[in-house]
This record gives sequence, C-alpha cells and structure tokens, in this order.
Amino acid sequence: MKIDTLIEICNPLHVTNKVDGELSMCAIDSRKVDQNGVFIAIPGTEVDGHIFIEDAINRGAKVIICEESYYTDQDVCIIEVEDSRKLAGPVAQAFAGYPAQKMKLIGVTGTNGKTTTATLVYQVLTALGKKTSLLGTVHKRILDKVMESKLTTADPVELASDMKQMAEAGSEYLVMEVSSHALHQYRVHGLTFEVAAFTNLSHDHLDYHHTLEEYAAAKKMLFDHLPASSTAVVNMDDDFGATMLKNCKAKVLPLSFDEEQAYVLENTADGLSVIIDGEKIVSQLVGKFNAYNLGQTFLICKALGLSDAEIANALSKAKGAAGRMEPVTAEGDLPLVIVDYAHTPDALQNVLSTLSAVKDASQKLTVVFGAGGDRDTTKRPEMAKVAEEFADKIFVTSDNPRTENPDLIIADILNGFEKLEKVTSITDRKEAIERAIDDASTNEIILIAGKGHEDYQEVNGQRHHFDDREIARECLTKKAGRST
Repeated sequence: MKIDTLIEICNPLHVTNKVDGELSMCAIDSRKVDQNGVFIAIPGTEVDGHIFIEDAINRGAKVIICEESYYTDQDVCIIEVEDSRKLAGPVAQAFAGYPAQKMKLIGVTGTNGKTTTATLVYQVLTALGKKTSLLGTVHKRILDKVMESKLTTADPVELASDMKQMAEAGSEYLVMEVSSHALHQYRVHGLTFEVAAFTNLSHDHLDYHHTLEEYAAAKKMLFDHLPASSTAVVNMDDDFGATMLKNCKAKVLPLSFDEEQAYVLENTADGLSVIIDGEKIVSQLVGKFNAYNLGQTFLICKALGLSDAEIANALSKAKGAAGRMEPVTAEGDLPLVIVDYAHTPDALQNVLSTLSAVKDASQKLTVVFGAGGDRDTTKRPEMAKVAEEFADKIFVTSDNPRTENPDLIIADILNGFEKLEKVTSITDRKEAIERAIDDASTNEIILIAGKGHEDYQEVNGQRHHFDDREIARECLTKKAGRST
C-alpha cells in the first residue's frame, strides 16, 4: 500500500514526514511490526498503545497512526487521527485486500445462543452446498478446516487476516459471533453485514459494561450500522429486542414464540419439534432456548434467500455446537452426564429448567458449576439461586479462577443459597466432577456447567489442559468397571 492511499483512508488531523515506498503490513501490537509496516497506537482498556510507538519504530515501522502528537528524528511518517481504534478495522481490511467485501457476512450477537445459532447457520449453509466459513467462541472454520479460536471476536488485524484466508479459500459466506466487547471496541467497525441477528440479553459482562443498559447499547451498535439493504433478525420475546431495532434502517425479520409466528409442538429428551413461519422443523436439540436458536437460524437462512423446506431439512440433521447440552457417555448402566457452557444465571436456568422438564419423575438432577474469576462478581449468587431452584444435588467448584482465589469465588456463590443442605463445595474441579459421578445413581442426570467446549482451566493467569468431557468420560468408565 502507498502512503497516499493510507492517508486517504485515515482522513487525518495532521501528517508529519510523508514517506516513499511500499508499506508492507499493519499491526496494533508493536511486537508484530515488520519492516516498512504501519503501527496503529490504540488507547486500550488496560494499556495505552501509544507507549509502544518507540518500540514499533525500532522494529521497522515506517508509519505510526496515533491520537497524540509524536516527534521522532527517524524516517517515519506520523499520521495523527481523531480515533485510532475506529481506524484499525478499515486499515486492516485495506491491507488484506478488503476480504470482507468478497463474502456475505452474517453476524450473531446476544448473551446466550450466539455459538449455537452461528454454528447451526454454518451447518445449514454447508449442508446446502454453500461455501461457508465460521468465526466463533468454539473455533474458527475456513470451510471444513478447523482452527483454534481465542476470542469470540478477534482484533481487527487478526479478523482481516482470517477473512483473507477465507475469501482466498472460496468462501461465499462468513458466519460470525459478534461480542459486546468487540462492538464497544470497534473491532468490526466498517464491516457490512448482510444479516445481523440478536438472540437475547441477560446478566453478563457487567464488570466491563457496568449496567444492563450499557451492555444493551453495545449490542445495539451492530444494528445501528446496518444499511437498508441488510436484514435484522431479532428475538422480540426478549426485553431488549425492541431496543435493538430503534434507529435500525435494515429490513426486520422478527422472531416471537409469544405470537402465532412460532410455537413448540414437542419438547422431549429426544429433541424438539417446532413450527416457524408455518414450516415444521424437527431437531435433535433439546429445550425451549434451543427452539429460539432454531428459529433464529431459520430466519437468517431465509433472509439469505434459501427456501423454507431446504432450511428445515438441513436443520433436522444439524447437531449444533460442541459443549452445548453435549452428552458424555460410556458403556454400561450409568447416570446421564451433560456438559454445557452455561456460565450466566440465565443460561444456567435455561439448561437446568430444560433438564428438569424432560426428566422422569423418579430421576434426580445434579449440577456441578462454578464462576469465572476476574469477571462480573454479581452473577455468582444469582447462579446459586438458579441451581437451588432446579437441582436436587449441587456441587460448587472452580471454573476458570484466573487471578482470583477460587475459594473466595466459591464463597461469593455460596452467599446466594438460602439453605446449604444439598450443597457441597469442592475447590478442585476434577474432584468435584468425580464426586458427583461416583455418588450418582444410575437413574440420575448430572449437568456439568460453565466450561463446555473449553479444553483448559486458567489458574493464576496460566492455562492448563482441562476438559470436563474427558474427565466425566473417565469417571463414567471407572464407575462402569466397578459395577461389573
């Protein structure tokens, strides 16, 4: 890229020392700057990128985009702008060759259901022969190639790089989970979504957003920037559904199970049967919350021009996302173990209420859960109240304590219980899972909640291999061996 092209994108306040030659790349991390690269200094939520300008120059940066006046006697161009964070996405897209413009983008936001809905859309489009990629919490997919995903929505430079690979692989569609953090931090700024969907909004991330209203305002940014040519698919049964549509210019496809548009025919342990816009959908997914995920998926695919019948047929075969109501099995007469990512009060209530509704009257329901460290502390006692309402036995344990003392996190959770008779606290998560399975009868359902697809546990800032599904499977196998 030439400097004049970059300056035009930036619309700067001031430019010092225009340089000649080809610019090689851009970075928001000074450690990743190449020779003749561009460093974008962003005021971060924890660290200000402006303090790394000198490091970027020493590593070969030819251009610095920043919000503050900066002097250097080296042959470096300083582009001073009003908001460097908003520019990171457009600049990264330009260096990558504008890959987002070569695909139809589908963005899914909300507290719960993002991963399942995005995964279902990916599975439906792929099943119908559409070349589709996926960016989300569980993983990234470039067509059928799976890669690790560290954030629900990556930073703008990584996002542009991923999109470039997807476009070069021939992707026609890209389905993305879009987090509130990403929206608030302008990580998707400048992208045009063909379809944007809102699943729901409930208690989460208040350590960052402070109030539900601020959290909702961040989600709403996705819909505020939709052009008239796009479509908004919105859950109107959620209290914040109408909020998302204020000032939205896009065509709206609403979803409501409170109206005649959609209703559940059957909800059992074997799956769901629902009607959406007059089309019957039979799915192996379980629970009313998954009825909404199916409805969102149906309307998103409908907005993309697919027929009702082919969407319904593809949904009947779709398995959804890993770590979402995922059964863990072993040979033998054993309790039913379910692993789920539920880590908010609302998500935990969705899963526990579903299991409570579909279980036999004689079955006991056990839950193993904790809460993440360095995150919203107010949801901890709320999760306890949900567990107490639905579960017969409760094991409170560690989740990802991060830099917090896990025992103090557990203490916060325990404060939410009215009575502790059916509650056992075990700090070690592996031990808690083992105890729950060892103590269970064969006619029992055990929900292990909070980590779902994650294959690590973060303790003292370090990630260690830890997979609820692996541990549960080992415990079940041992239990089966002892019973033979």
